[in-house]
Amino acid sequence: MTSEVWLPFDAADIDGLPEGLNYRFWDGEQDFPADPADCAFYVVPYMKSSEVSVRPMAEMTSVRVVQTMSAGIDHVQPGLGLLPKGVQLCNARGVHDASTAELTLTLILSSLRGIPDFVRGQEHEEWRSGFRPALADKSVLIVGYGSVGSAIEDRLAPFEVARVARVARSARETERGPVHPITALPELLPDADVVVLITPLTEQTRGLVNAGFLARMKDGALLVNVARGGVVDTKALLAELESGRIRAALDVTDPEPLPKGHPLWHAPGVLISPHVGGPTSAFFPRAKRLLVDQLNRFVNQEPMRNVVLTTGA
Repeated sequence: MTSEVWLPFDAADIDGLPEGLNYRFWDGEQDFPADPADCAFYVVPYMKSSEVSVRPMAEMTSVRVVQTMSAGIDHVQPGLGLLPKGVQLCNARGVHDASTAELTLTLILSSLRGIPDFVRGQEHEEWRSGFRPALADKSVLIVGYGSVGSAIEDRLAPFEVARVARVARSARETERGPVHPITALPELLPDADVVVLITPLTEQTRGLVNAGFLARMKDGALLVNVARGGVVDTKALLAELESGRIRAALDVTDPEPLPKGHPLWHAPGVLISPHVGGPTSAFFPRAKRLLVDQLNRFVNQEPMRNVVLTTGA
């Protein structure tokens, strides 16, 4: 049985990897490091396009585990049908919690407190003082309450928010309080001052934030998207931004990257960051810990963590 592992990192830089495996470095380059048919454990390159991620999958006839370095799996989904039956797809749940939660709070605070306007004022040597909204006493709605959503709530705790409402695919109870089903959004949206999107991109969530969703948001509310651009209907969002009724802070967009000349760049009340929720100094130690754990489990024939699906199941 093949023991080849494709890694987007140099194996020599990762302490604790199990012996007995043949590690190949591949980070999306045109040439493969070896025959894809011999790969047993495929770690998908991080921050590469879907085309790059999927390219070797049709030839991976011996692969048993596909491990993404992101919490989302939408970039590898086009290749799942090319894989043999019984391949486990695992995501990087937990790896990006700290980085993405940090950025979420950064976007919320920057947008509410007017940081982009201060930066523009500094460039023009203008003293732009005045009252700005605070995060304190605001109601926050988190749409997509997984590990990142929970990490975001952790970081909201010191800011004296009035309340946090949580939404996931299905209802459940947590130590912090209830998680509402996604069907409860129409009742929850009108009360939220800040709506944070951190839901996976699936067929059910694509275009979730449409004209009807946005219309239910209260006047002056802030929409924060740290999920995927496709969760939001860009045309509907533009209409609301241009009316001045709501604001937005977006780490992801549709299309992405946002091309030059796109009206979203200069829409009123929008703050855009270039999909940087995950890539920080916090990524590498957490990613390496996950890979060490997963590969030791693989060698010892123990259950894998973060299994999203098994092909052919």
